[in-house]
Amino acid sequence: MYNEDPNYKRIYEDIIALRHPEKRTACEKILSKKKLISLDVLALNVIIFGHGESNQKYKSYDKESIFKMLQYQKEKKMNNKEAALHFNLSRNTISKWKRIKFKL
Repeated sequence: MYNEDPNYKRIYEDIIALRHPEKRTACEKILSKKKLISLDVLALNVIIFGHGESNQKYKSYDKESIFKMLQYQKEKKMNNKEAALHFNLSRNTISKWKRIKFKL
């Protein structure tokens, strides 16, 4: 079997090379990683395309990204509302992640 995850690194490198070569230096730190997680993809989207009015309904996060968000919340001693504002999520989503299986 092969990995069915999209190769976001290659996708964004192509987008930068073909359409936004001036933003290469701003994206270099993220693109230097071996594997991109959902948070990296969201950060690249903001750098390349700017903040758009995106529909929150269709965002999805991998386990590693969820763990990093919950870890960040714990390190900064944030409550669910503060973390939700920081990551542009619903506070109920964060509560659900904590309740289900992403215990720290």
